[in-house]
Amino acid sequence: MPIRILPSNLVNQIAAGEVVERPASVVKELVENALDAGAQSVEVRLIDGGKSLIAVTDDGKGMSAEELPLAVERHATSKLPDDNLFNICYLGFRGEALPSIASVARLSIISRTKDAENAWQIIVEGGEKSDVRPAAHPRGTRIEVRDLFYATPARLKFLKASASETAQCVDILNRIALANAGVAFYLYDGEKKKISLPACQGDLFESRLARLSAIMGRDFAVNSILINAERDGVHISGYVSLPTLNKANSLSQFLFVNNRPVRDKLLLGAIKGAYQDVLASGRYPVCALFIDVPSKDVDVNVHPAKAEVRFYDSALVRGLLVSAIRNGLQLHANHTAEVTDLSALVADHVPDFEGKTSSSWLQEEAPAYVYQSRPAKFSSYGKQSVLPELERKFSVRTEEQAPSCDDVGELGVAKAQFYDTYIISQTEDSLIITDQHAAHERIVMERLKENLRIGGKSAAQMLLIPEIVELDPVEKNRILAAAADLAKLGLVLEEFGPAAVIIRETPALLGECDVQALVRDIAQQMAEWGTGFELTEKLHLICATIACHGSVRAGRRLNVEEMNRLLRDMEHTPHSGQCNHGRPTYVKLKISDIAKLFDR
Repeated sequence: MPIRILPSNLVNQIAAGEVVERPASVVKELVENALDAGAQSVEVRLIDGGKSLIAVTDDGKGMSAEELPLAVERHATSKLPDDNLFNICYLGFRGEALPSIASVARLSIISRTKDAENAWQIIVEGGEKSDVRPAAHPRGTRIEVRDLFYATPARLKFLKASASETAQCVDILNRIALANAGVAFYLYDGEKKKISLPACQGDLFESRLARLSAIMGRDFAVNSILINAERDGVHISGYVSLPTLNKANSLSQFLFVNNRPVRDKLLLGAIKGAYQDVLASGRYPVCALFIDVPSKDVDVNVHPAKAEVRFYDSALVRGLLVSAIRNGLQLHANHTAEVTDLSALVADHVPDFEGKTSSSWLQEEAPAYVYQSRPAKFSSYGKQSVLPELERKFSVRTEEQAPSCDDVGELGVAKAQFYDTYIISQTEDSLIITDQHAAHERIVMERLKENLRIGGKSAAQMLLIPEIVELDPVEKNRILAAAADLAKLGLVLEEFGPAAVIIRETPALLGECDVQALVRDIAQQMAEWGTGFELTEKLHLICATIACHGSVRAGRRLNVEEMNRLLRDMEHTPHSGQCNHGRPTYVKLKISDIAKLFDR
């Protein structure tokens, strides 16, 4: 067959394969056009998840009767006044969206400009345009897309259920709404209102936080950190979550470049690097970050859906993003995510202690290891004995009088230890529950890191009898290659035969520890490094492993002095709001919130 030029309608359908993937793609393109037109209110209506109808109405500047026929032609746009692809100041610019949509669906556009006496309408079906005719409509534009993919039935088969397609439309509109807090957005699925976001008032940061709260929830607003940094013309602002507010995937990471929603690997990798040491592997922070770059320094024309961008100086953007997040985390290093819904803390039922009635168990004595500040309430009920079940479930240790503490900080004074794992402390207005192992783990790790930072060597203790650890040859070679770095951390080892190493010194911070398990864990940790880790990152990972082995274990009883010492150390330790795995080290419960549980 000879070479020929394809029909224009077929060309549009091919283009639609890249631009129009599903109803959410149509919503994205039409809403972005509305924003480019200066809209202050955008309403989206769906029927059958957008497969039967997508209607987008805005109050933007509108189009004249002369512009409507051009609007549905390929590569016709009003958004490149100087024909320069390296100076793009609009969300749309290719002129492909409307003709691509019109080639696979039935398209109707009604629009009216500010000074026009009436609106004008044009209809496109199967690539055939109708004449422009008068219509009734207020200022702005209404675009209706009916029977999506009716002209390409094969594409229609691959669409998901209506509920799933609606969810995709909700997600894409929420992302756009995050970047445009001053614009009102509404989305209806049939008669059901899915999104109702009035325009937010106030300055840039106030309006953004209000919009973030409406979309991402109050938990994020309460537990987020303001980011605001600038370098060499690049400005990064927005909010990131405390490490203890995290998710199992990166879908709650919203990134915008010049107010354009993007999913960029460079930026996602920078966020991951910024949270190193404070977040466990496989967990992701929640964030909404806005990157403003001079239009000449970013290329948005590298992806059909404009979901990816390319920076002229990617190292500058990545470095600024990492430093901005780390500085924010450092300023809030001792904070942990606050509990905003305490209803889950109220038990659904009171245990019956294996069928005992309340009158029968009250005659029994509290566990022997519960030291009470007042005489036992039920001491007059005859001979008392210990309930094993009660001892197992309620292992609470208190002291008659807490020691004086002159330098009490925000974590308050220790009052009790329960389950030999958690410390209860009290401040003027809060009750704080601290996980002793997680807290000490962070303290030990930060001390190790500090020794590395100042170039010193962590204190080591020589083993009276050196420990021999057997490893497979690969693990042995791997850990011997890092022997010099391990020695800086106080772990001194040498080769011992073909499949073993001998440990002569261990970090003094560890005290007594399981040397065999420690060395094997470090060897396995090294196996996961790959090429993406720098030397400093590797040493910090080793620090985390050593700290985990050398921390106060759950199940160890502490007296009040030890508990208070741990709390004071936490208050002076960076990132003490979370352990090395990103879990919270303490939970703060406001007295006012606790009172709500009792309807007070």
